[in-house]
Amino acid sequence: MSDTEIIPSTILIVDDEQEHAQVMCEALQRQGHKCDVVFSLPEARQKLDRRKYDLVVTDLMMEGRKDGLEVLAAAKKQTPPPPVILVTAHGAVRTYKEAMQLGAFDFIEKPLDLEDFRAQVNRAARQAALLKQNQVLQEQLSEVSGERAGFDAIIGTSQAMQSVIRTARQVAQSDIPVLILGESGTGKELVARAIHQASKRRKNRLVILNCAGFAPTILEDELFGHVKGAFTDARTDREGRFEHADGGTLFLDEIGDMPADMQAKLLRALEYGEVVRLGSNDPIQVDVRIVSATNKNLLQMTQEKTFREDLYYRLNGISLMIPPLRERREDIPLLIHYFLQQAAERSGREIDGLEPDAQQYLMSYGWPGNVRELRKVIERMVVLSSGNKLTADSLPPEIKPATLTEPIGGMGNLFGISLEQAEVELIRNTLKHTNGNREQTAKILGIGERTLYRKIKDYNL
Repeated sequence: MSDTEIIPSTILIVDDEQEHAQVMCEALQRQGHKCDVVFSLPEARQKLDRRKYDLVVTDLMMEGRKDGLEVLAAAKKQTPPPPVILVTAHGAVRTYKEAMQLGAFDFIEKPLDLEDFRAQVNRAARQAALLKQNQVLQEQLSEVSGERAGFDAIIGTSQAMQSVIRTARQVAQSDIPVLILGESGTGKELVARAIHQASKRRKNRLVILNCAGFAPTILEDELFGHVKGAFTDARTDREGRFEHADGGTLFLDEIGDMPADMQAKLLRALEYGEVVRLGSNDPIQVDVRIVSATNKNLLQMTQEKTFREDLYYRLNGISLMIPPLRERREDIPLLIHYFLQQAAERSGREIDGLEPDAQQYLMSYGWPGNVRELRKVIERMVVLSSGNKLTADSLPPEIKPATLTEPIGGMGNLFGISLEQAEVELIRNTLKHTNGNREQTAKILGIGERTLYRKIKDYNL
């Protein structure tokens, strides 16, 4: 960020001399800034209560009082507080020191030199932008906690995952809405984070909201915020997720679970780029890129009239389908290695890898919980294993079936039955032993999955 760069900012101007306030506003608007203008301390407090500003410019003396210092105090309550420039024709040293001690960014005297005024405002705007970037960076660092970030966090060399990553990289730089589809546990949030990190909005926030499980009123409050007195416990104003994500990305997870009446309100916010807090009539402009995700079939839901068709097409600028883990088994060894390293480091263990039989079980399991389930299993194995290699003994029972070295029930004596009957019994009992897991059954029997499927159909099992 250069010393002369202009950072378009949202600025509150406070001055009881209306003509002077409009002159300042017009001078800043010519440089691309957005300005709200008010003419009194009460109006300024109301504006500061209801929205965030990148910068505040206020007259010091209004109606014979030092109301500018009160505006400064109100601005300091915001998080992060915006820089405040005080403007006055009364440049007393005592007042200047008092203002600086209270946290004013700078002081400028009337009559204004507009070039100096714009330069001072732009300097304050650059500092505010840097502070905001630093805050966002700290939030991001605390979120990743030493783990991979962005597209580096998506582990997978399979063709299916590489196709997803290529498309996600292509759309990241645009503002087009992205709809991420896939089963629970496949890593939809990881993809959303990667898109944000690769976008032009990465210096601003990624705000995440899971839409499932909220009552409509609570979800509306989460999305749009409220003003003081909007309901019984609304003791202060509160910004919603849209405002918090202004300039950045809002990730709406489990969008398919959003109640019908909230779908209409979300659609309006997306169409007009503005939100209205609960209890207020004043719209607030927001600039947010939407990424959403669901494990449901939204297109089918639109046909069943349980999800708004117009909202579906608004969200579905580009769709990404994350494949389940069972459809990209070649990625399992990479994921095992990564999760093992993480779990071993957290537990202070030295683990060299897995025993071959343990890996075989992990490779043949169906993974209904996808990558999330695999991660939990590896963490469990690290905790339970006593040696420097993970063994099958530490696998949960749903992944490791009972040993097949002894005869399976009812098959101890095969004398007197045909080969076909023996095969039927073997397949039936092995399926029972694996709780119907056909992939695992095929591995145990040493045949291909297609062969097993054909025999199940032929024998009507």
